[in-house]
Amino acid sequence: MTTPTLELLNELADANQRFEMAAPSQILTWVFERFGDDVAMACSFEDVALLHLVHQQAPATEIIFLDTEAHFPETLAFRDQIALDWKLNLTITEPGPEAASTPCGSEGCCQVRKVAPLKRAVERRAAWITAVKRVDASTRAQMPIVDWDEKFGLVKVNPLATWSDDDVAYYLSSQQLPEHPLWAEGYASIGCAPVTIKPLLPGDRRSGRWAGVDKEECGLHEA
Repeated sequence: MTTPTLELLNELADANQRFEMAAPSQILTWVFERFGDDVAMACSFEDVALLHLVHQQAPATEIIFLDTEAHFPETLAFRDQIALDWKLNLTITEPGPEAASTPCGSEGCCQVRKVAPLKRAVERRAAWITAVKRVDASTRAQMPIVDWDEKFGLVKVNPLATWSDDDVAYYLSSQQLPEHPLWAEGYASIGCAPVTIKPLLPGDRRSGRWAGVDKEECGLHEA
């Protein structure tokens, strides 16, 4: 496991404070100036707002899609179309053989289908970018914008941390970007098909995630 220097931790703390009022594009400018091409972005293709921002600044950035083997067909088709249209540098991970005994929705499924594959994918990177927002869930309310990720051993950057769902919607509309096809059917937070339904609670986008499973996070964004 990589151990961060005190100098790096101080730099990240300073950047995190400085970026509280910054636009995502400004945060990304710092990321690419600071880490160059040693950066990857994890993308579920649920929405493409952050993907578009990254692509505008650094189109060669590696985009990592975690194939859990349980995604909606619509998600895979949407991913493939965006990757083709934007000529993305796309990496698609696959779970290891241990996943055969851990189907989607079972205990530990996200560990073998998402966490472990992502750890392998970013192990040589200096930083990774995510699209998580503080408004997504109570578990994310204190999410830093820039921080050291102990789990994966690199810098983690959340450029959309301070954005609301309305901010994302405005960006998609103003940039005339495509939306995930399942949004039009009433889905709001889209994960694996076996455990994703339409929202159960009005105004709570993630209330349809992990239906029938007692969990709020997959493990990617937990300490």
